[in-house]
Amino acid sequence: MKTTKIASRNVMFSTPESANSNVNMGLILGAKRNFIIDTGIGGGCAGAMLKYIGDDSKPVIVVNTHHDWDHVAGNWVFEGSAIVAHKLCHKTMDEKWDDMIQRAKREGMYFDGEPRKRLPNLLFEGSIYFPEDCVSVFHTPGHTEDSVSMYDEIDKVLYTGDNFGVKDGEAHFWGEDLAEFRRLIDCYKQYDFDVCVSGHSEPQAREVLALLEAALAKARAQSGKEL
Repeated sequence: MKTTKIASRNVMFSTPESANSNVNMGLILGAKRNFIIDTGIGGGCAGAMLKYIGDDSKPVIVVNTHHDWDHVAGNWVFEGSAIVAHKLCHKTMDEKWDDMIQRAKREGMYFDGEPRKRLPNLLFEGSIYFPEDCVSVFHTPGHTEDSVSMYDEIDKVLYTGDNFGVKDGEAHFWGEDLAEFRRLIDCYKQYDFDVCVSGHSEPQAREVLALLEAALAKARAQSGKEL
């Protein structure tokens, strides 16, 4: 699995080149805890992140940005760890797990190790803050109702899950409600980030906000709706 250091205490992990699609995961080496952002497409992804952490004995906190299988299939490796998610993530993952995995197998999707169901166990609705590590996790609906984002105020790194992607210099909103897209952009503008890591794109600088505004304007023009 590819590792990319994106700031002093932030590392991005990406699925193997042999996988059908690229999925990004993250690690924040905090002062009191180590934070894993998403667990990828099976136990192999999670195992690689634990190997990177090595002998560091700080507790591991896992964050699930949303319920989609390619972001949570390695949860089971983190036995005994807190797994943070929106309360709707627990509900949706519990209801859809078997169908998600069976569909992925039918479609010939690549699994990096075994996928097993392990539900998040530290749930919230609005936001949750870890003051000793200067890390916050907050609800940002857009891609799915249970989507959350995460911000490291030390390194100024923002993790956005699958709320949007960037390809060939153009941003794409992975949701359907343009009003939610407007609120999402306004939310991200409140955070003083230098680097943005999304679930399936290369890391972006703060200028990504301009790409998101352009994507919203284009979608609004195509729909004929004013916001």
